[in-house]
Amino acid sequence: MLDDVRKRGLLRLGAFSYCVLSLLTLSTLSAAEEPPREWIDPDTGHRVIRLSTEPETGSLYFHQNGYSPDGTKVIVTTPQGLSTIDLKTRENKQIVKGDVKVIVTGRKSGNVYYLKSDSRKADDKNAQEKWVYATHMATLKTRKIAKIPRGSIVSVNADETLLLGSWVDGQEASLAPPPAAPLGPDGRPLNYHATRESQILTIFKQRLPRTMFTVDIATGEIKIVRQSNDWLNHLQFSPTDPKLIMFCHEGPWHDVDRIWTIGTDASGLTKIHTRTMLMEIAGHEFFSPDGATIWYDLQTPRGEDFWLAGYELSTGKRTWYHLQRDEWSIHFNVSKDGTLFAGDGGDEAQVAHAKDGKWIYLFRPELTPNRTIGPVSQEPLIHTGVLRAEKLVNLSAHRYKLEPNVSFTPDMQWVVFRSNMHGPTHTYAVEVAKAK
Repeated sequence: MLDDVRKRGLLRLGAFSYCVLSLLTLSTLSAAEEPPREWIDPDTGHRVIRLSTEPETGSLYFHQNGYSPDGTKVIVTTPQGLSTIDLKTRENKQIVKGDVKVIVTGRKSGNVYYLKSDSRKADDKNAQEKWVYATHMATLKTRKIAKIPRGSIVSVNADETLLLGSWVDGQEASLAPPPAAPLGPDGRPLNYHATRESQILTIFKQRLPRTMFTVDIATGEIKIVRQSNDWLNHLQFSPTDPKLIMFCHEGPWHDVDRIWTIGTDASGLTKIHTRTMLMEIAGHEFFSPDGATIWYDLQTPRGEDFWLAGYELSTGKRTWYHLQRDEWSIHFNVSKDGTLFAGDGGDEAQVAHAKDGKWIYLFRPELTPNRTIGPVSQEPLIHTGVLRAEKLVNLSAHRYKLEPNVSFTPDMQWVVFRSNMHGPTHTYAVEVAKAK
């Protein structure tokens, strides 16, 4: 009898313990699924905040403007469409619902421009039409802008009168990873970089006819800017000159003269960088916020010596800032006043093969003193310097299948980036000043 009581008591205790353990496990899982909203990075001393509330929310590509004209909001992509995040209150607000491709936020109007496929018949994929829409970040007023007969739209000019896009004739090879490829520890398919380089080389060798075009926002008129068998990519309008376009010749960077500018009327085609050695590469180009300078990743040669290079459009003056291997970043960006740079780091599989490169970086540019006099001082030589690096966020847990894509907030107090360091993708911001 006593043994039966003891057994029943032990069973009840076991059941109770199991329930408690289950609740604790669920609580732990729930906590693990919810990344922290704010913390001080113990390795850097900088405050990091999570801006997004919904998993799989990402900030835009590094050279796409995502900020409202008053600097108070940033646009992000979500599984449901597009949302804004108030940089002060962190309020997340959906403004566009559906499967859309964001282009850019207008610097003048505050409209978010995006591409959306409209189907005249829900069951007829061939009846789909692609349109550019604009939705105002504050009022949510939405309107159709222009129908795109083919290709894609990627940029809006400074006065928001023109759209910029490209199309390709022929069947282009795919850049998608093999669907059955096993994943490595970084979350990418094994041999991802080798496979991607092979795919890029295949497209490069195809030499398919390509067309760069503009669309008049008011009338829908399409004008051809350039036709070429070069792979035209990374198209972007100047943030200040509505008639200036920058684009690249895509492909293996060591085989192409990558960075070019051209006018919207097809005039003034200009190559921005000319290599001086074999295997020298330049790319991931972007405009400074004032439109005065083009900045780009420069390696002399590839994977060995690292620079952030600048080309001043009005004078042709060149400035190169040197970086250490571990400080190289997939993408760089510059603050509104041009006094600070940021980088999103990279893993060991990237071109720099950095042993300790998984950080969000802040860089302070420092020019080498120019003591030249006489004839040498009049020569158009490159002015060199160094970027003094400060680590902002430890990304050791980040999987670089997702590129963080840093950008400075307009007030230059924060660096915004996206990361999967806690599992799902979220949009974060790190304070430029160290926490007190």
